[in-house]
Amino acid sequence: MNKKKIIIATGGTGGHIFPAISLAQYLSKKNFEVEITTDIRGKKFFNEINFLEIKTISTATIFVKNPILILKNIFLIIFSIIKSILYLKKKKPHLVFGVGGYSSFPVCFASKTLGIPLLIYENNLLLGKANKILSFFAKKIFTSFSEVQGIDGNLKTKSLYCGNIIRQEIMNYKHNFNEKNDLKILVLGGSQAAKIFGEKLPRIFEMIKKENLKISIYQQCLPEQNNSLKNFYESISIQNEIFNFDPNILKYYKKIDLVITRSGSSVSAELLNCNIPFISVPLEKSADDHQNKNAEFFQKKGFCFLIKENQIDESLFLLIKSFYKDKSILKNCVNNQKSYSKINTMEKILNEIENITDEKN
Repeated sequence: MNKKKIIIATGGTGGHIFPAISLAQYLSKKNFEVEITTDIRGKKFFNEINFLEIKTISTATIFVKNPILILKNIFLIIFSIIKSILYLKKKKPHLVFGVGGYSSFPVCFASKTLGIPLLIYENNLLLGKANKILSFFAKKIFTSFSEVQGIDGNLKTKSLYCGNIIRQEIMNYKHNFNEKNDLKILVLGGSQAAKIFGEKLPRIFEMIKKENLKISIYQQCLPEQNNSLKNFYESISIQNEIFNFDPNILKYYKKIDLVITRSGSSVSAELLNCNIPFISVPLEKSADDHQNKNAEFFQKKGFCFLIKENQIDESLFLLIKSFYKDKSILKNCVNNQKSYSKINTMEKILNEIENITDEKN
């Protein structure tokens, strides 16, 4: 029996890539043949994923301010759509699954021109620009949250709340809360966050150390920050581990008590699922302010602590110090996270995929 083929089209950031990988791994075990398309940014995430076939289709976004760049990007998008049409004609997939991000758009749009069924997944609390366009001809819109904004009118009839697509090893892990009077902090972020966190946070950790509070730091940073951060922490006798991008983030989750991170929905969902308290620092210039919306949602639910980037200097030290004074603050956050209703995300998606691919046959 021939395997049914599925193309997963994803954006180039970790927030899109990791759900794409998780879904691909799950579907591969369910006897589907899976390939992933992404752009140059996204391909670096796949170095250790050997069983997947990756197709690079570079594109651009028209949502920029420079008129000349808009025109240039329009031609690039048209070229990418033509390239995607030829790719899909060659591969003949039963279905295309879009995970969001502008680099997913050409393949998803090409599926429409060829009559290939399209499903899309929205990872944030606001329907992204690419998914907003694609939603009008997608057969189903999967959402990670029930409260996603931007799905109105007729689109609601094909919207299905499925929950967060999370890596299986993360899904299976549950964190043990540390009752001791010390704090092991993990600092996470993409390239922009790594740079800013590497510049701002060490001095705050130094202030904590000067209060004679026991602290250990595990910090993701840019390669060029490695030596300066390590030297700084060692000069003030803070136990530390400095690292760059690591696909096996679970090994760090197991070591720590608190995470400081950007407000991407993927990492937030992972920490929520693992029951790890976290401080969410939204990227100020995220598309449609989606990171701020994510962080506000999680904060209102009591799942995290929210600090705006321009408040780091004045607020982060006081917040972390309060955790030492009253450990129940973190424990309450963990209890709130445990109350979050988990649903069978992959099973819901698989059911829809099987229904649609069976119809196509």
